Amino acid sequence: MWSIRRFRDPALVCFAAIMLAACSGQREPAQKMLNDIDAAVNAASTEAAKYVPDRLIDVQTKLGDLKSTFNRQDYQAVVKAAPPVLLEAQGLASEAAAKKVEVVKTLNDQWTSLSGSVPESLTAIHNRIDLLSKKSSRKLAEGIDLNAAKSDLGDATSLWSMAQGAFGNGNMDEAVKAAKAAKARLDALAATLKVDLPAKASASEGRA
Repeated sequence: MWSIRRFRDPALVCFAAIMLAACSGQREPAQKMLNDIDAAVNAASTEAAKYVPDRLIDVQTKLGDLKSTFNRQDYQAVVKAAPPVLLEAQGLASEAAAKKVEVVKTLNDQWTSLSGSVPESLTAIHNRIDLLSKKSSRKLAEGIDLNAAKSDLGDATSLWSMAQGAFGNGNMDEAVKAAKAAKARLDALAATLKVDLPAKASASEGRA
């Protein structure tokens, strides 16, 4: 029995040494794959965070899992699981770029609509307030707070100015947000002042 144990012990030691060598041999390729994934994620992170945040989080989570596996020295598992994650990481840039094109087109379409409707609405509301402010329109203006209406019109005008400024600086996102806010104020004013906005403004509302 003792002789069998002596025979098995060196065999086990040899087997362990072989396995250790095999694992150690996978460390370098595993590390390289992690570095490649890291590099791809870092290169795409700014645009991906803005346009495809869910995809970025998914890849980052998978990368974190791979790093945990690497830290447990299971290099073979990393080498096996890393390639598809690397492909996903490398695809983040193109996914973000495609989404950006889609978002920019939508913003441009909305701006085209709003830049046609808001100025016309501003003019219509301004003319309505001027009309209601006349002595001859007292009966028509009954129940309407013209001072509040003038203040709201001033706010809408300021918002539209902000929108134009943002558009001039190339910030389409802020331009559209401010223009939408201006249009919302004008739509509310139109209801209060009982004025129909130009047909173009009403038609563009659904597209914006």
